[in-house]
Amino acid sequence: MDTQQLIKNCLKNNRQAQQELYNLYASNMLGLCYRYTKSLHDAEDVLQEGFVRVFTNLHQYKNNGELGAWIRRIMVNTALTYLQKHSKYKKDLELDNIGLHPIADNEPEVNMNVKDLVECVRQLPTNYQTIFNLVAVEGYSQIEIAEMMQTNINTVRSNFMRARTMLMKMIDKEQVSKSLSK
Repeated sequence: MDTQQLIKNCLKNNRQAQQELYNLYASNMLGLCYRYTKSLHDAEDVLQEGFVRVFTNLHQYKNNGELGAWIRRIMVNTALTYLQKHSKYKKDLELDNIGLHPIADNEPEVNMNVKDLVECVRQLPTNYQTIFNLVAVEGYSQIEIAEMMQTNINTVRSNFMRARTMLMKMIDKEQVSKSLSK
């Protein structure tokens, strides 16, 4: 079934079409949700809430752009709302509003697999992990992130640079420990 027909059937509350839409995007969106949370259980909660929003708001999809990108934006917003709403994340999500860190000109060479890199990102504090994912993975501008998170751009910049610095240190430690184990 093509995307247009699938959307039309979903809008008619056709459960089979809704299941097909869910099956089409769920695994990728679960990965997205997992990048923002600290457990698979929480990621599944975000995914469920996100798809409720998708089906509730599908009538607002204007067909200007890929459906997957529209769903992705809903999932990111749902993840941010989830982090702000749940107490175990709320304190960690408070953004540091201290001066900016200078941007390093030297880009380290990273020789590690994607799985290890993703695990390093997941070890960041929630606020750094969230900002890093929004910038580096989702491609949002720092201005957009400041608006989404209701903070100022300097805070976003500062937290992104701190996340990057922490990641570089983790990656460096990871590479040193791997070279020692050879």
